Amino acid sequence: MTTAAKPRSWKRGVLTGLVVVLLLDGVLLVVNWRAARASLQSQRDQAVRLKHQADQLASDVSRAEAIRARIPQVKQNSDRFYADQFLPAATGYSSIVADLGELAGHSGLKTGGISFKQKELEKRGVTEIQISASVEGDYPSLIHFINGLERSKNFYLLDNLQLASVTTGSIKLQLELRTYFRD
Repeated sequence: MTTAAKPRSWKRGVLTGLVVVLLLDGVLLVVNWRAARASLQSQRDQAVRLKHQADQLASDVSRAEAIRARIPQVKQNSDRFYADQFLPAATGYSSIVADLGELAGHSGLKTGGISFKQKELEKRGVTEIQISASVEGDYPSLIHFINGLERSKNFYLLDNLQLASVTTGSIKLQLELRTYFRD
């Protein structure tokens, strides 16, 4: 090789290397551009998810604030229910006996024994009273009696009722009720 050929071959090698570097640089540029686009799309998706999550949290906060604003009214309503519906313990038993007797009398039923079972509910300010009672009469009278229980000024929860036929053609109804006395 001649000395003049060496610089030309060296220049060609440098030029080829430069072209290869530029091509690799172009490929890297395309790869970086695609990665940036994918990253930008991912960031947009994440921004949409975060916006949706923030909207849900804001909705939850506004519901909680609305509930907090209604707490005094709910407390007042529950205090009124407690005072109006739960009989005082001192007069509760006689009121229940009188009420059930009156309901049975208006319905045309004969009453049987009424028994009570008391259960203390700790830290609630009330005593649960389980009532067992029996009444006897015809079917329409029993329906009238149960309707009267539902409309009574006293608060009753009907837990169980059992019907039994009696030899005289009437029906005997065994009731299990619950009510509460305020302490």
